[in-house]
Amino acid sequence: MNLAERLLNGDKRAAARLITMFENNDQEAIDLLTALYKNTGRAQVIGITGPPGAGKSTLTDKLAKALRKEGKTVGIIAIDPTSPFTGGSILGDRVRMSDLYTDPGVFIRSMGTRGHLGGLSKSTLGAAKVLDIYGCDYIFVETVGVGQSEVDIVKAADTILMVMVPGLGDDIQAIKAGIMEIGDVFAINKADRDGASKTKVEIEMALDFNHSEWRPPVCEVVALYNKGIDELVEELKRHRAYLETSGQLIKRRTKNSELEILDLTQQTLMKRILGDAKSQEDIHTLSEQVANRDLDPYSASRQIINKIMQFSNV
Repeated sequence: MNLAERLLNGDKRAAARLITMFENNDQEAIDLLTALYKNTGRAQVIGITGPPGAGKSTLTDKLAKALRKEGKTVGIIAIDPTSPFTGGSILGDRVRMSDLYTDPGVFIRSMGTRGHLGGLSKSTLGAAKVLDIYGCDYIFVETVGVGQSEVDIVKAADTILMVMVPGLGDDIQAIKAGIMEIGDVFAINKADRDGASKTKVEIEMALDFNHSEWRPPVCEVVALYNKGIDELVEELKRHRAYLETSGQLIKRRTKNSELEILDLTQQTLMKRILGDAKSQEDIHTLSEQVANRDLDPYSASRQIINKIMQFSNV
């Protein structure tokens, strides 16, 4: 049985191997995903994001266990920061979710960012597709942590779960545009702490400026003690139902597909340019001309684009 057949039959080792191949830019992995793409789209992909220290991994662990009680299969892609000095990752999620590793209905993959910005790994979208084909009902993508520019999770998910926590002293900071706008469901974790009610009020007030058809619910949970988890699971399901009945699911996926296509096109062109010695030489020459004020950067960029347009078989 080949790798594609094994993946379609729910072979966990085949899924793990294909994700590794994808991370290593193996062309065979891309060819396999191309051939099997029609088998994706069934799972609900849920992005879990929020500030560092919000307890995202603990919450992911509890959500996965709640869904497993219903007999659902769960994939978890946990993104960890990669050290700029050693290239290694902390991969702390392996510790927090250690008891899930023995569950045959759960697939966990930790991925380092490897310098990729936006809170995700470069291979995240590919890994999510693999887990979708593999047969997961739900796929959680847990980001490194969110800042106002780390919102790439919207490109990968059907539903964004924004995890907040009281007592960080930066509630107002967290409510700034860019973060609040991407949340479909809000969870205030560690809600047994002082300040949880105040945080909820602030989030609700910020959401009052959201005039879209979907009003994001704000749930109070204590993941460590498994409080509020079932209610949060229901809100995540309710959002999926809303997306389907309103027609927003296909609209959101179309938008995400557009962003993915543009990203892949950009990556391919950059790889082609940087892999060609003559092109690098031309860029260096143009850079010298710009630095010497013999040429402006806009015209230099136009020359490169004209050269790209001449490429064939990209």
